[in-house]
Amino acid sequence: MIHLGKRQILKLHANLIEVFGGDSSLRDESLLDAALAAPFHSYDDVELFPSVQEKAARLGFGLVSNHPFMDGNKRIGAHSMLIFLELNEEHLEYTQASLSEIS
Repeated sequence: MIHLGKRQILKLHANLIEVFGGDSSLRDESLLDAALAAPFHSYDDVELFPSVQEKAARLGFGLVSNHPFMDGNKRIGAHSMLIFLELNEEHLEYTQASLSEIS
């Protein structure tokens, strides 16, 4: 399974801010670390999020709810989730409009 690391998320966030505007500052690095680690947590050797889809959802949720960045947390959450799925060969069909309505 392909993971997205902190450096990749920071670069993706910077690109999104460049395109859409906002403050690119990282508000809390530990909250970013927590959001990136959560999809891969386990308890008693059992993965809490066993499927690629569950891991993607947890990644997106963590980035949105932890608010590690000053701006663009919902954008990076949705974008990271979609990239994670695509990298792991889970292809979704959606329009920009339908994605915006959900976010």
